[in-house]
Amino acid sequence: MIPISFDKQILHDSFEYSLSYLIDHEIDQSIFYHRYINDKNGAPAYDPAILLKIIILAYSKGITSSRKIEALCRENIIFMAISADTRPHFTTLADFVSRSHSEIATLFKEVLLVCDHPGLIGKEMFAINHLTRKVVTWLRNKKRN
Repeated sequence: MIPISFDKQILHDSFEYSLSYLIDHEIDQSIFYHRYINDKNGAPAYDPAILLKIIILAYSKGITSSRKIEALCRENIIFMAISADTRPHFTTLADFVSRSHSEIATLFKEVLLVCDHPGLIGKEMFAINHLTRKVVTWLRNKKRN
């Protein structure tokens, strides 16, 4: 078995790193938590931030099948790192998307606003290429000021 470490598997100038950073540090995730409180019974709930990272990463690669996304979390080192090696079942992923579509849309708008504020995206097209390094640099500079 391969030991999974986010810092060793995810390059700092990659889309995956920027995605993780934005979700962990810049985006209000509280809109998801009302559905994922499971303190009294049942198995522990997956962290919505991890599910969100998995879904956005998969969709950014054109993968929308929950079964394929589940397989990536088991077989692809990048997805293993993004998912903190949690390996959610395909029904968990599909349920997250179907139950949280309005929250995901709200969050996507928030991501666009974060990226648009320093002028990192164009008004007619949103592209991942060349955005990653600019987002991380801008966010780090913003934190220092």
